[in-house]
Amino acid sequence: MARHGENIRKRNDGRWEARYPVIDTEKGRKTYRSVYGSTYDEAKEKRTRTIQAIEKNAAYSSEYTAETENTPYSQILFSQAAEQWLEMIADTHKASTYVKYGNVYRIHLEGIIGSCLLADIPNQKLQEKIFDHLSEKGLSDSIRKSVCSVANRILEFAGQEYSLSVSLLKPTAAKQVKRPLEIFSKPEQYRLLTCIYESLDLFKIALLLCMYTGMRLGELCALKWTDVDFGDGTVTVNRTVQRIAAKGSLPKTILMETDPKSESSKRVIPLTDEIMELLKGLKGEEAYVFGGNKPLEPRTMQYRFQRTLGESEIDRRNFHILRHTFAMNCVESGMDVKTLSMILGHSDVKITLNRYVHPTMESRRRQMGRLPDFYGQIRGQSV
Repeated sequence: MARHGENIRKRNDGRWEARYPVIDTEKGRKTYRSVYGSTYDEAKEKRTRTIQAIEKNAAYSSEYTAETENTPYSQILFSQAAEQWLEMIADTHKASTYVKYGNVYRIHLEGIIGSCLLADIPNQKLQEKIFDHLSEKGLSDSIRKSVCSVANRILEFAGQEYSLSVSLLKPTAAKQVKRPLEIFSKPEQYRLLTCIYESLDLFKIALLLCMYTGMRLGELCALKWTDVDFGDGTVTVNRTVQRIAAKGSLPKTILMETDPKSESSKRVIPLTDEIMELLKGLKGEEAYVFGGNKPLEPRTMQYRFQRTLGESEIDRRNFHILRHTFAMNCVESGMDVKTLSMILGHSDVKITLNRYVHPTMESRRRQMGRLPDFYGQIRGQSV
């Protein structure tokens, strides 16, 4: 319900909308625009900051070009365009994508350029301010690219929506030391497998399935019996689950079942006879392999994984280490990279090559040791 005289109301999606007046310089009349928040106070505070920014910018209007002053949307702030863009994303993309983009904007962009006019964004000093912020945070190249990507998508949207000419941000890569991929060592794998086989249960079979397929945590938790083909001995990855912030109520989260990470993540993986027999022993009338009548909660699987590590006398690790370990074991056992790439669901075989194919000194010596035989054949001699 709107609060009388304040132009603040709670929307059907749970968010609060605060409206404020602006002057349309082309039409010479007052119009209204909106800002949004997850609470009444947040929406009100955003409106206050927006109005203050407009008043501040108006005081320096003499610095703007005549072209900018005559633009019907000369007073549009980056935050306004961002909120409208997020509205569009909410209607056209997966909920998880909306939450991801929203978090990137609110954490890395709103406080830096949210109160700036769109016309000012191309300003070099302003762009330097953004990149300084990213550098101070010590963010990875991946996150830096995400921040710039979201900013540019908002600017592109604003350019189309308001018929403005906008300049996009050009991300600069940070110098990062590439961290070695973390996998379980052979002794750790031995202890982990020993612990699993000593007392097999639902969760340990799930861990074993991941060690034999490289499935991601969300894919494992969303697995249904209809995805398992006992005739062909395969499992099909059709969906994933993840816990995301509920729209309109950011402190709260919901478990959402969605399509996999990418189109290439939808894949068919052959299973060994041993894994097939273990799955047959679990088969019941419920829809999900590990969650019963609903997807398994990823946090529950994480907890059981950490408990199993403790029983195996292995330090705490992220669940994703199972996927990395599976991939490295496949490479070491001689699996060709293209096959491994398809099993992992990578969109490009280069991802698999760059991430997992790193010959050890032992393998380099072994390959070099083949040269005498090769040269011997060229000379017509046996070595």
